[in-house]
Amino acid sequence: MKTQLPMRTEEPVSTGDEHRVLKFRPRTTDKPPRQRDSSGEPLQYPVRPESNDLSRYERDRQAPDDFRHRMLANVAALAFTVALTAIGIWLAVSIADLRKTQDCVLMGRRDCAHISTPKS
Repeated sequence: MKTQLPMRTEEPVSTGDEHRVLKFRPRTTDKPPRQRDSSGEPLQYPVRPESNDLSRYERDRQAPDDFRHRMLANVAALAFTVALTAIGIWLAVSIADLRKTQDCVLMGRRDCAHISTPKS
């Protein structure tokens, strides 16, 4: 028969660095602080272009936009989406109707088929 030993609770090892407060130095420029190499000389950073200069993303327009073509493509996409939604709804209703008819037949009932009568 096994005897259970009492559980030991272990205290976390506390170090002196656990509650150290770091001094916050706000940034005054967009450059990182100067670091020094092993000889004590400050490291030189490469000269960067102006950070707000967006000219490298500009491109020349070779042809103006064809808004008529764009609108026709949007109308075609809308028509395709509407048709796909209508087909999905029709398919869901058809499957539900077939399932209802199949459940009726499997229960052994005889009046499961829907008979449409002309209205007079």
